Amino acid sequence: MADEVKLHGVTGSPFVCRAVIALNLKGIKYEFVAEDLSNKSADLLKYNPVYKKVPVLIHNGDPISESLVIVEYIDEVWKGVPILPQDAYEKAQARFWAKVIDDKCLPAVFKAVSSHGEEQAVAEAHEALQFLENELKVKGIKFFGGDNINLVDIAATFVAFWIGAAEEALGIEVLSKHKFPKLTEWSDNYVNCQAMKESLPPRDNLVAFFNKRFGKA
Repeated sequence: MADEVKLHGVTGSPFVCRAVIALNLKGIKYEFVAEDLSNKSADLLKYNPVYKKVPVLIHNGDPISESLVIVEYIDEVWKGVPILPQDAYEKAQARFWAKVIDDKCLPAVFKAVSSHGEEQAVAEAHEALQFLENELKVKGIKFFGGDNINLVDIAATFVAFWIGAAEEALGIEVLSKHKFPKLTEWSDNYVNCQAMKESLPPRDNLVAFFNKRFGKA
């Protein structure tokens, strides 16, 4: 009997995109259930009553919530391309850096974007992003997972793709090639992978979203 896999989400969410990337890396067939976050479906509220947010993965009727938890679940259940390292220490490091991205980098970048590139907010974003730049520089690696994409790369999808769309929409600069040569090189390599091309939303749609939400009237 084939697995029944559904993903509740919205197309432009970087968190939903994490789950989409993991599913595509593993070659898993799934049904995408589009949600309207201004009018959440009864199923979404049933499957994620705690946070009432997307993404939610439904595997044979069982719900899994939170993007990085979903990515790890996908990696454990389906074999094929590994997303987490097998070594216990390397696995712990991957989880650590994914948490750094969620706890430090994304809030700082979002603040820089929502402030239209206000100097102090951008400085705080640079401070957070420098941790990622240093990690790539010290290890001399193509991806955070080495030669292959892993959990940290997937966690940092917002950095690779969403920042550029926000910069274009608002005429600001957060991730400059001069200041972050390794991180911008990683971004280019990452978004041009075939699995990413199949998983990322249309850039024009993101530019329009940022312009509508944060653009000055």
